[in-house]
Amino acid sequence: MENGMIDISGLSVSYDRKRVLTNIYMQIPQGGVYGLIGPNGAGKSTLFKAILGLIHTDSGVIRINGKSIDECRKEVVYIPQKSEVDWTFPATVLDIVLIGRYPYKKIYQRLNTQDKAMAFNALKEVGMEAYQHRQIGELSGGQQQRVFLARALCQEASIFFLDEPFVGVDITTEEKIIQILKRLAKQGKTLLVVHHDLSTVRNYFDQVILLNQRLIAFGPTETTFTDENIAATYSGQLPILQHPQLYKS
Repeated sequence: MENGMIDISGLSVSYDRKRVLTNIYMQIPQGGVYGLIGPNGAGKSTLFKAILGLIHTDSGVIRINGKSIDECRKEVVYIPQKSEVDWTFPATVLDIVLIGRYPYKKIYQRLNTQDKAMAFNALKEVGMEAYQHRQIGELSGGQQQRVFLARALCQEASIFFLDEPFVGVDITTEEKIIQILKRLAKQGKTLLVVHHDLSTVRNYFDQVILLNQRLIAFGPTETTFTDENIAATYSGQLPILQHPQLYKS
C-alpha cells in the first residue's frame, strides 16, 4: 500500500448510544491537502480521533500505510483544536517543538544537538525562531498554531491531522500556514484539515471530504465542492462565509 494511504472501511462511532458517524468508507491516497468540511456536530473531530485510535469505535477497520495506528504513530502527527490544549503548562516554545523528536527516542534516551537543530529549523520555517524561549501561553493564537505546526515539521511525519488550525488566527498567519501545507503536499505529505470557512475552500484544498455523520461526498475540490453537495452536507443550515475580504466596503 502507498505511503500516506489512509483506508477506512465501515467506520461507525457512537457517544452515549447516539450515533455520530455511520458506515464511513473512504480511501485517501498519498499527497495533497484535504479539507474536511461539515457543520458543527457533523463528526469531523470524531473522525480524526477514530483514525488516530483515541476513541472507541462501534465498528470498522482503519489502516494507515497498511498498518494499524499503533504500528505507525511516528508517521502521523495530530494538531488538536486549541480548546484541547493546556496553555498554562510550563513549557517553552522550544520544549513544545522538541516533543516532535520523542517518537524517535528510546526510553531514557536524551535529546541531542541534532534534535535541537531540527527544532530550531522548524521554528525558523514558520517564522517563530525569535520566540523559542517564551512560555507557550504567552503567545497569540496565531503564534501558538505556528508553534504546533513547527512541532509537526520536527517530527518528520508523512500524515498530518489539523483540527481547525485557522480558528483565532490572523489572515497573515493563515496564509503562512496554508503555504506551508501546500509545500508539504508537494513533497508527498498527506494533510487533512478540519475547516469551516467555505469561502476559502477552493483556494486551499486539493480535495474535499464533505461529512455530516455520514460521508456526503469525497473527491477533487473542483468537481466535489458543488452547491448541491454543500446543501446536502449542511442539511438546511445556512453556511456562513467568513473571510475578512468579504466585509470590505
